[in-house]
Amino acid sequence: MYQFINDLSKKYHQETIETRRDFHHYAERGWLELRTASIIARKLDDLGYQVLVGKEVMKDKARMGLPPQKVLDLSYHRAIAQGGDIEYLEKVKNGFTAVVGILKNGEGPTIGIRFDIDALGVIEDHSLTHTPYSLGFYSCNKEAMHACGHDGHASIGLTTAKMLMNIKEYLHGTIKLIFQPAEEGVRGARCICESGILDDIDYLYAAHIMPRGNSPYDLYLGMNDTFATTKLDVYYHGVSTHAAESPQFGKNALLAAASCVLNLHAIPRNSDGQTRVNVGTMVAGTGRNVVPETAKLEIEVRGASSELNRYMEFYARDIINGAALMHDTIVEIKEMGKAYALKCDKSFMDYIRTLCQQHLTDLKIGKKDESPLNGSDDFSYMMEHIQAHGGKATYMKLLTDIKASPHNTSFDFNEEVLQKGPRIMTSIAYSLLKGE
Repeated sequence: MYQFINDLSKKYHQETIETRRDFHHYAERGWLELRTASIIARKLDDLGYQVLVGKEVMKDKARMGLPPQKVLDLSYHRAIAQGGDIEYLEKVKNGFTAVVGILKNGEGPTIGIRFDIDALGVIEDHSLTHTPYSLGFYSCNKEAMHACGHDGHASIGLTTAKMLMNIKEYLHGTIKLIFQPAEEGVRGARCICESGILDDIDYLYAAHIMPRGNSPYDLYLGMNDTFATTKLDVYYHGVSTHAAESPQFGKNALLAAASCVLNLHAIPRNSDGQTRVNVGTMVAGTGRNVVPETAKLEIEVRGASSELNRYMEFYARDIINGAALMHDTIVEIKEMGKAYALKCDKSFMDYIRTLCQQHLTDLKIGKKDESPLNGSDDFSYMMEHIQAHGGKATYMKLLTDIKASPHNTSFDFNEEVLQKGPRIMTSIAYSLLKGE
């Protein structure tokens, strides 16, 4: 069977490439992935999956960092013009862009495989040395680019769906293919978790395309050295007045924000592990002779563990509120994103290693189970949700050659990984569900 799976991945490789290039050409940022989501849903539907989208798999109020309604509306009309599936566009509009394909096939475990689908707010390189541009599949959407491989993840997901249908009669249990929006900024996973769609999953896994560098390996079974993180937008509301004539009547929102910034960067380090804090933007005021009425900060905190991130977040919230009190302003805090630290299950990684050693012998598996992520990913939110009720989860690193670094305007990857990805995902699913 594993040879048959390998043959299928080769058979569908060119189709996977074409799907990836289509998604790359029509790149859509988080919560705006209407065309992408509608096409994924239609293809899953055509394959015979039970398809749930939007509010069926997302808790409305648990979404974080939504763009303004005007932007959501524009993305809907753009998706129509760019060939989105009309039936599913109606279900995923207004930022409800998650898609789940379900295959139920008798008694057995329930497994979940997650694929993220959003692009970044990057203007893509327009030079002939950049392959997507030279071959004509560069992003046609302003300030949106797949610069982190999510176009590859989505296409791997659809090919995995097709391959699983080819071996359906040999599977015993339930498969949930989860296509997640808004991973960038760690905004999209929480609303899926809180919808309940993941509550019955026994095994959950995903993989991220990563730079090979000097590594001889094709796959790491998990990732570590991650940061839990919380993203906050902070708004200070004061009272404007003439800065010379009546400054005593003003309430200076800029001073509150400035006090907040200085004290955030004075949060004590923690001996339990690494922590981070960053104020990325500060916007305030309307003119030099006006006491600033409003100020906005974009803040993030991180910790090497979920506990350390909570330490940073609680401390930060106290400082934010204290700065408002100090300058007699009102403060509003909006949570824009959240992720935990990754905790990959050792027993699940051991299971996958044994599978690869026995049946995927041409793949080079890292000698160590895990490789550092050195960042944050809200797949961790799904992992923790599954692990809390006894499920097993891991987040694999799928290595390939790349050009430029992730999130760079010239990012691109070797499309050979689009053959390995579906093969690995399908083989794990078959091994878990073959019922022997």
